[in-house]
Amino acid sequence: MHMGDSDINELWNRFQNEMDTTIVGVTMGILVLFVLVRLALPDTVPYIITDVRTGLLNTFGPVFLTLMVVFVLFCTAIIIGPWGSIRLGGPDATPSYTFPAYFAMFFSAGIAAGIVFWGPAEALFHYNTVPPFVDAAAGSSAAATGALKTVLFHWGISAWSAYVAVGVPIAYYAYNKGAPLRVSTLLTPFLGTDNLDSPLAKLVDVLAVFATIGGVATSVGFVGNQFLSGVSYQWGVQTTNLDTLLVVGGITVIFTVSVVTGVKRGIRRIAAVNFGLFLVLGLVTLIVGPTLYIIANGSVAFVGYAVEFISLSFAPLLGDGGGGWYNAWTLFYWVWWFSWAPFAGLFLAAISKGRTLRTVATTGVFATSLATIVWFAIIGGTSLHLQAEGIADIAGVMGESGYAVAAFPLFDALPVGGLLVFLFMALIITFLVTSADTSTLTISILATEQGVAPTMPTRVFWGVLQGAFGAGLIIVGGGPALQSAAVITGGPFGVIAFVGVAGLVKDFYSTDVEGKTVVTAVNDAINSRGD
Repeated sequence: MHMGDSDINELWNRFQNEMDTTIVGVTMGILVLFVLVRLALPDTVPYIITDVRTGLLNTFGPVFLTLMVVFVLFCTAIIIGPWGSIRLGGPDATPSYTFPAYFAMFFSAGIAAGIVFWGPAEALFHYNTVPPFVDAAAGSSAAATGALKTVLFHWGISAWSAYVAVGVPIAYYAYNKGAPLRVSTLLTPFLGTDNLDSPLAKLVDVLAVFATIGGVATSVGFVGNQFLSGVSYQWGVQTTNLDTLLVVGGITVIFTVSVVTGVKRGIRRIAAVNFGLFLVLGLVTLIVGPTLYIIANGSVAFVGYAVEFISLSFAPLLGDGGGGWYNAWTLFYWVWWFSWAPFAGLFLAAISKGRTLRTVATTGVFATSLATIVWFAIIGGTSLHLQAEGIADIAGVMGESGYAVAAFPLFDALPVGGLLVFLFMALIITFLVTSADTSTLTISILATEQGVAPTMPTRVFWGVLQGAFGAGLIIVGGGPALQSAAVITGGPFGVIAFVGVAGLVKDFYSTDVEGKTVVTAVNDAINSRGD
């Protein structure tokens, strides 16, 4: 179908008319400034941003640790408390998606391709460089259990609780109180629904857009690099910048088409394919890999994670030493989850209408954590076993070629390794697409005027922008610097999420589930059970 000048002008006018000029202008200004400064001072900018990130973690580390525990407690309270029965959209609202589709969409969007990047690599790193809270010699069986326990802690309920802590307040105020579906809706208890276009609210949305672009663009860069590195390692093919552009360009086309076709037709279907691949690869690896070792080591690591959750959460404050290690791993992860929380939380809110808060929290924290834990137990456990038994020198390959290729010697050492490599590379693409299409949708929502649904031109613009940034980060570098910059925004978002949670708790306490006080609701529940 040929598009004439009038069609192009119509699309351009539509894009201009629906965009929030303040949010788009400030966001683009920040991104352009970042690129210009990065090009002008290529050797200085990374050090400055890294120093700022380190200072942030050193100064506010205890705050971030505490916030993450608060978010876990908040999600637990939603699940077991009287508030969990609140239905988003009112008592008669019905869900728009089946539960499997709902779970697959949120899981695929929230965990991103990092799960395939770090699945075979992180446990092996902690196995050879033991965390300060693991009392074991590097390379020992105890170190293997401690390494897997550390991975489960970094990718378990804490990460997902940060997302739900953002998503639940947004969903409640959007569907039950008439607020717009935006990240700034977190401020509703303090600003009111009529003041969510104030400068403070717009600042929150700008931070959300920048953090999302930074997080997803670096994921596109890093995982695109993983895909190309895998091609080079597996088949000895030397890749060029043109190959990079083709791969990232292809991924960009896929996720842009997905977001243009909408949640029900595009995002939902790709998420289903992604989760199906995830299940198949994990199950086949469990069957053909060291099954008994995976089950035994994974079970011990999981029990250790559950029993030691509180001590692990506050380990940097308990005098264990290893401050540099905690900054590089635990605290970095926490602020990274905070930086992803605006986009993941807003998307969770967008697909949760018709569900109770209990279902949202249970699905968003515990169901997703279970899937994540099983994956790392299988893939990380296999990596540890192959390395410890001398079947594959995965650590040696990582030392020579980087973390990105860790999965390939792992799967090569297993039966049907060729099939597993193919499935793994497909999973890299589908995980990245499912994160990028949902992030593009959430950015499009935030970048349009309140009450206006983003149309095709807006969705295409933000999709292409994210893909372009990802390709540029691979070719000219700057990925770690942009990642650090996105993480720096994650710290403030942890605080913003806490403000949203505190406001929601205050409102719940004063108005409760059905207009009563929370104390009255709890007493009624106790009395009814006594009857």
